Amino acid sequence: MAVLSRLLRARTTTSYAIRSFCCSYSTSSPPSSSEIGGIAAPSLASNTSTDRRNVQWVFLGCPGVGKGTYASRLSKLLAVPHIATGDLVRDELSSKGPLSSQLAEIVNQGKLVPDEIIINLLSHRLQIGEAKGESGFILDGFPRTIRQAEILEGVTNIDLVINLKLREEALLAKCLGRRTCSQCGGNYNVACIDIKADHGNPAMYMPALLPPPHCASKLITRSDDTEQVVKERLRIYNEKSRPVEEFYRIRGKLLEFDLPGGIPESWTKLLQALNLDDHEDERSATA
Repeated sequence: MAVLSRLLRARTTTSYAIRSFCCSYSTSSPPSSSEIGGIAAPSLASNTSTDRRNVQWVFLGCPGVGKGTYASRLSKLLAVPHIATGDLVRDELSSKGPLSSQLAEIVNQGKLVPDEIIINLLSHRLQIGEAKGESGFILDGFPRTIRQAEILEGVTNIDLVINLKLREEALLAKCLGRRTCSQCGGNYNVACIDIKADHGNPAMYMPALLPPPHCASKLITRSDDTEQVVKERLRIYNEKSRPVEEFYRIRGKLLEFDLPGGIPESWTKLLQALNLDDHEDERSATA
């Protein structure tokens, strides 16, 4: 855990062990790109598999917007690890380790987990990846504060920050509709979101992601997915994490992406924004 946590005490640009994990993604001769959302989105469609495995991307967005869904899909497409700090926190909670009771209280109140804890968990995960020979990464849920963004900038060069955006009424419905199968761990959503066009906003339709019959009776709801906690998480995000968007915007690394609807529609348009092709998805669509 020493790599990132040392930076809490003294930020330097010294080459820590994490640098051997965070492989260099050349910016001296940038690939061809198209201007999307005011920045140059990297073109990886025709790049080699090595280029793809070296990406160092970050997903931003309000809680429940779908960062994990799209980050995990891109992780498989680009063959890089998807590192979600929310999963790291939940793993620590389930481990019943020394931090579990402290974390449980924080999470159940919808508060942000302190920097020191998040950085220690992330540092430990990166060290495990380094030992496995992992290359590149897609971070989901980190950084969430300016301080975290500055710490991350001190140890590696982030190529691109994808900011997922969704109307608040849809966000709230999505969070309250989340369900997990207690047996297989599958993630589902029982909310069918159908918002009519109004005040210049386009209509939005996001169908429910229902479980198969054998999971239907085993669905559970996360303890922090209550209306009060979700609204508190959104309030804290607006207060603490919105400035992180500006941090990356002024550095020319922020790609704003408004989710237009459900996963099939949004995934296709996100790939277009990133200049990527998903040949596996194309094959399944024509099968």
